[in-house]
Amino acid sequence: MSRDDAAFEKMLSDLPVTTYRAGETIMSDGSKTGRLFVLKSGEVAVVKNSVELARVDQPGAVFGELAALLDQPHGADVRALQDSAFHVADGTLLAKEPVLLAAVARILARRFVIVNDSLVALKNEIQTGTSPSGVRNVIAKMETQMMATQILIPF
Repeated sequence: MSRDDAAFEKMLSDLPVTTYRAGETIMSDGSKTGRLFVLKSGEVAVVKNSVELARVDQPGAVFGELAALLDQPHGADVRALQDSAFHVADGTLLAKEPVLLAAVARILARRFVIVNDSLVALKNEIQTGTSPSGVRNVIAKMETQMMATQILIPF
């Protein structure tokens, strides 16, 4: 474990833990909680406009980072699929904790690379006249890669 990982794990252990029962909503699209959630245990669904975008069960997955970082409403619903526990941080902690800010920055940078690469791949598929299944494959690959970037540190 790197020094950054150890510092992050220590910081997490100092945060309060909130639990949600299966079926409960952790955050709602359009709501503004000002909080960052780090999955400790359980499984959640990320839903936008009634479409399930992802199921996440990896400890260390982060939710609410964009809303906390940009002080804006959440962009999707996150619902507990099973009883789930989260380390919860006030969004202002990002400004005070360089370890947390660096971890969130790494996640966002990885996502940016994935989106950029996927955009290039989609443009190539469209320009070459590939079938819709080729476009769907690019999108599916992007979704898989995006979910893999949720992990901050190995637990």
